Amino acid sequence: MNLFADIRGLVISCLDAMVADGILPDGLAMGAVTVEPPRDASHGDMATNAAMVLAKPAKMNPRMIADALAERLLADDRLVAAQVAGPGFLNLRLAPALWQGVVRAALTDATFGQSTLGADKKILVEYVSANPTGPLHVGHTRGAVFGDALASLLAYAGYDVTREYYINDGGAQVDVLARSVYLRYQEAHGQKVAFEDGTYPGDYLIPVGEALKAKVGGEYMGKSEDVWLADVREFSTEAMMDLIRADLALLGIEMDSFFSEKELYNSGLIEKAIAELDAKGLIYRGTLEPPKGKMPDDWEPREQTLFRSTAHGDDVDRPVQKSDGAWTYFAPDIAYHYGKVQRGFDQLIDVFGADHGGYVKRMKAAVSALSDGKVPLDIKLTQLVKLMKNGEEFKMSKRAGTFVMLSDVVAQAGADVTRFHMLTRKNDAPLDFDFAKVLEQSKDNPVFYVQYANARVNSVLGKARAAGIAVDDATLAAADLTKLSHEAELAVAKKLAEWPRLVEIAAKGHEPHRIAFYLYDLASEFHGLWNKGNDDVSLRFLQDGDNATTQTKIAMIRAVSVVIAAGLGILGVTPAEEMR
Repeated sequence: MNLFADIRGLVISCLDAMVADGILPDGLAMGAVTVEPPRDASHGDMATNAAMVLAKPAKMNPRMIADALAERLLADDRLVAAQVAGPGFLNLRLAPALWQGVVRAALTDATFGQSTLGADKKILVEYVSANPTGPLHVGHTRGAVFGDALASLLAYAGYDVTREYYINDGGAQVDVLARSVYLRYQEAHGQKVAFEDGTYPGDYLIPVGEALKAKVGGEYMGKSEDVWLADVREFSTEAMMDLIRADLALLGIEMDSFFSEKELYNSGLIEKAIAELDAKGLIYRGTLEPPKGKMPDDWEPREQTLFRSTAHGDDVDRPVQKSDGAWTYFAPDIAYHYGKVQRGFDQLIDVFGADHGGYVKRMKAAVSALSDGKVPLDIKLTQLVKLMKNGEEFKMSKRAGTFVMLSDVVAQAGADVTRFHMLTRKNDAPLDFDFAKVLEQSKDNPVFYVQYANARVNSVLGKARAAGIAVDDATLAAADLTKLSHEAELAVAKKLAEWPRLVEIAAKGHEPHRIAFYLYDLASEFHGLWNKGNDDVSLRFLQDGDNATTQTKIAMIRAVSVVIAAGLGILGVTPAEEMR
């Protein structure tokens, strides 16, 4: 049930009838017609822009369209008022039975809020994809949570979603990792070692060095790098990926697939991708002008092989092969995305850290070229997270050597709090993670406020059961919901009705933070009703001696709990049964 979609359908039906009757001309495009909550709730329950967006193509005064549309809408018993406002906006008031029906739908329809928007289209969400050189740090945490919540949101909205982690195990950083592990391996044999600049000194490599010793004994001691580097690189990468999987598990994140960059070099996919671009006339030999600002690693003032990415919206063409024949860093990225297209995905999403902003246009250009513009790529950048405590920047354990680990954050705040708070800002806005505030039990803490609403509902349900009142969903759905007539009760029902619409908006925009915002607003309506019950006995959920009315009121707050659980499920947060 999507009440906003239903009323929009009614509006479109009335407009079509106006066309058939000659009031409106033929051929009008209705795609821009919306039905949404008004900015000011006192103006009505819903508002439509139909007259405003159709006035120009119809060559008519918008108020004339609005007046005629209002008359037709009022012939439907779902509406009790349709008032023209301003130049032609139409404010609508719905019959209370519709809001009461939303409560019943939430209790009886297991798919309430879910959408068919995605139409089972295959979508790949690639996120985290941290270099396999150590455990995940707090900077990765936000991207991990955002990507996972986005994947869940898209699945909830009807997409066939695949979660993928791209293992950057083909570059020089894994050689540095292998050398760092070898130092710990030597240390495990009792030798004193020194970590030179560029190596990884974190304590997290101590057990890896010890594990290597347990596996090979002293076989690599005193041997030259050419003897042990390849084996230690593979051993170290696997050990780091085990650490990363364990970190992801702390947040309840499971990937559907892991894709190795190293395998790209052995698969011939790079050559195939470049050949595909070449066949499209997008590969040529040339010399680029020196870039402005910071000089990238793959630029050189000599002729090299270039991808004509400017033909697909990039600012400059990009090198894919150096003058010595070696691939640039961009080449395997092109091949990886070529593989995504070849795997048959209808849409691609990459979640990158803010420091990868320079990759956006070039990657979009590559995917556009490789798919002939048929496979859209959306790249979401997650901004930095600043750890705070009591308003001041907080420095935690440095066991990782140079960064604060994800596991430290989860240990301090818990997985549910960490996940929810990481989604209380849009992904491209900086985020302060204040440990004192995220654990604070107040209205100012959205994590607590939402969880407290769910816990309060469970408390009421428990008291009702103890009093011998049946509160299973089937019984509650059969209650007389016409008794939900107070303005404060209907406000809760109206907020519940926004859930299906909100899901689609968030899914279309790839914005899971909207779910967190909505849950806070829903919790606010619920807590407001609870507080009004302190002064008005008729609004209390438990009505002494009147089980039927009690069931009616509990039906509404149980619907709140259903939607909160669904929303928290998208965010990857476990609903609280009680607050401690």
